[in-house]
Amino acid sequence: MNNLTQYFFPEWISIAFLIAIPLPFVLILFFVREAAKKTQSTLAFPLVAAFFALYLMYIGFASFQGWFDVVSLPPKVLLLTTFPYAFLLFGIVLNTKFYQKIVENATLESLIQLHIFRLIGVFFVLLAVHDALPNPFAFIAGFGDVLTAISSVFVVSAIQHKKSYAKKLARIWNVFGTVDILFTAIAANVLTKISIDTGAMGVDTLAVFPFCIIPAFAPPTILFLHWAIFKKIKNFPT
Repeated sequence: MNNLTQYFFPEWISIAFLIAIPLPFVLILFFVREAAKKTQSTLAFPLVAAFFALYLMYIGFASFQGWFDVVSLPPKVLLLTTFPYAFLLFGIVLNTKFYQKIVENATLESLIQLHIFRLIGVFFVLLAVHDALPNPFAFIAGFGDVLTAISSVFVVSAIQHKKSYAKKLARIWNVFGTVDILFTAIAANVLTKISIDTGAMGVDTLAVFPFCIIPAFAPPTILFLHWAIFKKIKNFPT
């Protein structure tokens, strides 16, 4: 069994990432707080905040304990974080009345606005530039995230200004954003398989703290948001 390969890159990248990574959690918490006011739920915000805090502590603990250190397929970071978290979202939260009320009361643009946090995808590019991730994977995944984030501003503007093409634009944007995150998740596993078989560079850096937060949190969360957006678009007036 192989252990993760440690790639060396400037420390400022890790520091910058630690400064930036709270953004998605903060944006989602603000969204939940506003939604909780509309649904008169007093427990939603503290429960989500507590879960995020505990989950981040668990990710950090698991990483420093070396639970992600063995290169395997699926990667340990997925088995111990991503998959259980995805089950929680799609198997449990998706079926709760509170979630259904949030989606019902939330505006389409408020859900799309959350995706501005995908600007964090620029860290894929920074890591690739410093030879810590495979270039093709990092550039496609990173620029795909950045493009999704920036374009979300124009989609929200079209909705708010009631443009005739707003619904179609939102649907196209949502498909693109979904394909982007699916590509990133699938490509990461393919590269891990190739790395195990041939010794080529894989995505080991994404299993090392603090960057292990990306696979542990981003794919399930982003797909969960896209699913909610698909549901809102379906009922959005043409």
